[in-house]
Amino acid sequence: MRILVVEDERELAESIAEGLRMDGYSVDMCGDGNEAAERAVTDAYDLLLLDLNLPGKDGLQVLKEVRLERPELKTLLLTARSSVADRVLGLDSGADDYLTKPFSFDELEARIRVLLRRRYIQSDVRPVCGPLEFDTLSRMVQVYGKPLALTRKETSLLEYLMLHAGQLVTPEELLEHVWDGSVDEFSNSVRVHISSLRRKLRAALEYDPIMNRVGEGYILSVEVK
Repeated sequence: MRILVVEDERELAESIAEGLRMDGYSVDMCGDGNEAAERAVTDAYDLLLLDLNLPGKDGLQVLKEVRLERPELKTLLLTARSSVADRVLGLDSGADDYLTKPFSFDELEARIRVLLRRRYIQSDVRPVCGPLEFDTLSRMVQVYGKPLALTRKETSLLEYLMLHAGQLVTPEELLEHVWDGSVDEFSNSVRVHISSLRRKLRAALEYDPIMNRVGEGYILSVEVK
């Protein structure tokens, strides 16, 4: 899943980004309201973490603009404003959730998990696809009830494919949602990581659940073979 962290306190932004990357998310950062409004609308982010006090354009204005163009984008406000009136204003302006600084990173992680489950209309914290089970809390994968060791990138790829099981997922879509903005769109990163993931799944399942439709993309089978 791809997240945009909009925070003008560089140290805090980098700390949040580092923690989320360790969780397997792809994270981009910016510290300016004008840039945030443009990137949130034009790039394929799954979640926006948005500070209210920003240079260029404040967070509420960014939120209003994003809501006009991308009403489906989940948004979590991060702010030092702690009054009830401020929280109500943020939620009424279109935020999905609100977290007051200083906050626990564990709580931030939990709120992100909840919002991303809503993003994909996924109420189960342990989505299942045949013998594959993904625990969104621990970000661990099991096959027939046994843990499967995957890298962070492989875990993120499998999560996205499981959320779109039975559907064609293009390499471009995977680049947009599983990699951050620094990746070269002409790189072979998707092919390399998909190949590694398929090899591990074949070893655990004794069949390959990912079908490669040449020139189009990948489909994760929902059936046990």
